[in-house]
Amino acid sequence: MDFQAAMEAFFVSRAPKKDSPHTVAAYRRDLDAVGRHAAEVVGIGVEQLQCIDLEAKVLRVAFARFAQSRAKSSIARAWSVWNAFFGFLVGEQIVAGNPMSAVAKPRPVNGSPKPLKGEDAAERLLTAVASGARGGRHPWPQRDVAVLAVLLLTGVRSSELLGLTVGDVAGPVGERRLRVRGGKGDADRVLPVEPELELLLEDYAFSREVRLGCGGRSGDPLFVDHRGVVLSRNQLQYLVRQCYRVAGVSDQVERGALVHALRHTFATRLGQSGASAVEVMELLGHRSLQSSQGYIKATARELREAARANSVYVSLRRLRSRGEDVGETVDDRFGGDDER
Repeated sequence: MDFQAAMEAFFVSRAPKKDSPHTVAAYRRDLDAVGRHAAEVVGIGVEQLQCIDLEAKVLRVAFARFAQSRAKSSIARAWSVWNAFFGFLVGEQIVAGNPMSAVAKPRPVNGSPKPLKGEDAAERLLTAVASGARGGRHPWPQRDVAVLAVLLLTGVRSSELLGLTVGDVAGPVGERRLRVRGGKGDADRVLPVEPELELLLEDYAFSREVRLGCGGRSGDPLFVDHRGVVLSRNQLQYLVRQCYRVAGVSDQVERGALVHALRHTFATRLGQSGASAVEVMELLGHRSLQSSQGYIKATARELREAARANSVYVSLRRLRSRGEDVGETVDDRFGGDDER
């Protein structure tokens, strides 16, 4: 059987597992990249590569070439993908055995948290962005603050944030909840939204209605650009990077963290406030307690109490008490319809 046909059959076999689109795309990239290196080793094009060509000596060289420009975590993931691929091939009796035991695998990477450095970095970030310091061609401080606050106070992943809809913020006033869909393992979860974050989201919704003429229907994306189109991953990364810059905290973000640094800040502060491993696991959408252990430092509390203890809420209360309510100044900031 040729390699590319086997690869497609492999993904068909995984369909019942309901892998997320991001997982499928990552698996496909790893299989394709190493497969192309293997074809080069054999001296043929990847379209001619057969499963029988994938011997241990070929894969060792292919992985060596693949590893030259990859981090340890990427190599380890590719090794696991290929190991699963060969498990499928052996099960289907396409090949006689799994050669991956003969291919070196990196040791597990230290997965220590990478929150923002400095105890006041998150507060400085929110204060600077709420003041409108980011500027730009289409300044929208209400949206920018809401994006940062959701990341800092719920710990959602980038893909989860971009997948939120207007209707995902639900529940009675004072007890709002955020429904997060399509996390790892395609699992949904519900996160508490405290009054301070609820008010920020209301400020953003008001500014959105003023700008776009509509606050958004239930199924519309929650976070949009100046045209009303859902933010892309690149736009989100650019937004967060610019917010770091204007707040003067760029040097407090560990390399490679960017948006994920806000999730780690949320989780680290949960652990510092006394949340249990189970609470951190539920709030972050982890699939195992092991992933949550690095953030834990004290005893268990209720999920809402754990989230409320986050010190970023204190900063939001302080901002509002000083009259820095970004929602009340929307007309002043944008200067009328012509500038919107």
